Order: sequence, then C-alpha cells, then structure tokens
Amino acid sequence: MDVNHLVAEIFSPALRMPLGAVIIYLGILLAIAEGLSRKNHLSPELTRKIVHIGSGNVLLLAWWFAIPMEIGIAAAFIAGLIALSSYFLPILPSVNSVGRQSLGTFFYALSIGLLIWWFWSIQQPVFAVLGILVMAWGDGLAAVIGSQFGKHPYEIFGNKKSLEGTATMFGVAFLICCLLFLNFDLLLWQKLTIALIVALCATSFESIAQFGIDNFLVPVGSGAIAFLLIQTLH
Repeated sequence: MDVNHLVAEIFSPALRMPLGAVIIYLGILLAIAEGLSRKNHLSPELTRKIVHIGSGNVLLLAWWFAIPMEIGIAAAFIAGLIALSSYFLPILPSVNSVGRQSLGTFFYALSIGLLIWWFWSIQQPVFAVLGILVMAWGDGLAAVIGSQFGKHPYEIFGNKKSLEGTATMFGVAFLICCLLFLNFDLLLWQKLTIALIVALCATSFESIAQFGIDNFLVPVGSGAIAFLLIQTLH
C-alpha cells in the first residue's frame, strides 16, 4: 500500500465529507457507549454490544460513500491494533476489559479488513457489507435477546446459548440477506434460498465458535457463501 497515495486520498476534497461523516458517527457511537457505561452503570457486555452493532454500520457508510479500499483496510488495521492494545491497557473499557479471554474485537476488525480487500477489489462491496451486517446486527441482537429473554438455554461445544438468541441470529441474518438481495437479478425463490442458506450457516458459526472467532467466521463466511452461491446461479 502506497502511504503517500493513501494520505493524498484521505485529504482529497472529494473524501472530506464522507470521511468526516464516518468519523463523527464513530465518535458519537463511542461517546454514547462510554457515557452509558460510566453514568448509567450498564453492564460491560451490553455496552460492548452497542459498539459492536453500531460499528458494523460503518461498512454500510463506506459502501454508500464509495470510500476507497485502501482507506478501509488502513482503518481496519488501526482498529485491530487498538483492539489488541485494549486487552492489556485500559483503552475504551466499553469495548474490551483488560485481561478478557476473547479476541473477538480483534477478529472483528480483521474480518472487516479482509472483506474490504476481497470485495472492494472486485467491485462487489455488497457482499462485504452483508457479512459485517450479519455479524453486527445478528450476533449483537442475539446476545441482547438471549441475555434478557432467553428462557430455553442449551450448550454446544461449551458455548452457552439460548433458543431465543439463536432464533434472533437466524431471523436477523435472513432479513439482512433478503434486503440486500432486492436488486439482484435473481428469481424470488433463488433469493430466499440463498438467504436461508447464509442465515443457517451464520447461525451455525455463531453457535459453535469459541474465543471470539465467530467475529471472523460469521462475517467472512456469510459474505463468501452468499457470493459463491450467487455466482453459481448467474
């Protein structure tokens, strides 16, 4: 990656408004999470999920504003470094706790960088957006619903889940796929079938993964499976 070219892109007039909007959005998101964590005494897990869900929307903004691939990868790299540092230093306690036994936030940043590199480079950013939104909203809401309303717990490979949380993960993933497939040149049954397969795979990854690796498997797996299935049908 050419650093001089990257810096020139970042400060180009055409990108000032899009990048400014993204930075402001992230700043507001982190401020809200930190405020809720410190003043309202919300649980660290709940404030983490607020950031988890909200930060996923950044990829949607990057797609809408056509932010270049190099900038997205650089941002994901910086986010990954911050995530790793936060496991050892008291950086953004609403995102990570020092000594936490999960690298989920790091894997999240890694998946964003990989998806941007893969799908921006082939002019198919919708699949990167799909993968991240499935992870952000599906996994995030599944954790919230499961912790607040989960009445039917189960355990798989040591992971404690609830049927309510798992159903939320599947439903949200299916809905996101259906919405993003609206403009695809496919028959309705094809769109619904692919959405069903992606949702089932994403839910399975989220149920069995440990140590935060679901933050990598779910987005990358969802984006890749959707892309390969649609390419097969075209």
